[in-house]
Amino acid sequence: MDEKMTCNVNIRLASDRVDSGLLADYTAPRLFTPGENIILQEGFMKGHGTFSQDEHIKASVAGVMEKVNKLISIKPLKSRYVGEIGDVVVARVLEVQQKRWKVDTNSRLDSTLLLSSINLPGGELRRRGVEDEQSMRKFLQEGDLISAEVQNVMSDGTLSLHTRSLKYGKLGQGTMVKVFPSLVKRRKTHFHNLPCGASIILGNNGYIWIAPTTPTEEESSGGFTQNLNEVVARADRETIARLRNCVLALAKCKMILFDTSILYAFEESMKYEIHELLNQEAILDVALATKHRLRLLDE
Repeated sequence: MDEKMTCNVNIRLASDRVDSGLLADYTAPRLFTPGENIILQEGFMKGHGTFSQDEHIKASVAGVMEKVNKLISIKPLKSRYVGEIGDVVVARVLEVQQKRWKVDTNSRLDSTLLLSSINLPGGELRRRGVEDEQSMRKFLQEGDLISAEVQNVMSDGTLSLHTRSLKYGKLGQGTMVKVFPSLVKRRKTHFHNLPCGASIILGNNGYIWIAPTTPTEEESSGGFTQNLNEVVARADRETIARLRNCVLALAKCKMILFDTSILYAFEESMKYEIHELLNQEAILDVALATKHRLRLLDE
């Protein structure tokens, strides 16, 4: 006998999909292509992603125009992370070298974390000796995820990181989401404990870390406390999965990511099941509703 194949088809009325009122107010950002005229050069200054030719300021990269007073620049939608001193980043350890770790920060070149730029377990501050160098894999090994801060930018663009503050260090149980770095808004703080019951680190490099909210670690931890054996509660896992899908929905619609926009998207997503947030209709609905609430907040 031939086996019968069955499949489920989800049929919905158009009125039940995306809010038509929000859709009417939605305007996609103007995208400029390389070589396209932006504005007449008279009275304006050219910034990043632009050049002047034939009395016009033209785009040198594909992206969205940003205007600050008389400064015209193009912000590329797709680009590698260009670090600045003080940036908060989420990074993955690639290799253990002599007196340093090589880490991936989503930039053009691999970044470095010196042995002298970390807090030793226990929060101890002292000169690193030969024994510390021989036991570097006890601190961080290949594949570990860390949160860190950009300490210096070298002449070739290589980033030098540090984790001397106790808020930085090795990351435990959670999930990492990768977005375009240009979508992460620069704020005074990038560590947030959201009221929905999860913590989020918005790395300037486009790596976003979502994890269950845990009590503040004691100073004795030195940023190396990591409990991978404890089972995360189902409710926490569902919250993390929903937050992940909300971040991806906002990123797909090219919306700026910061704590308020993510929290609004989380609240707007509650009318959907977690897996439904992967559907295009739900993604657009959540993004438009979030944009509408942010616009009301600015007014």
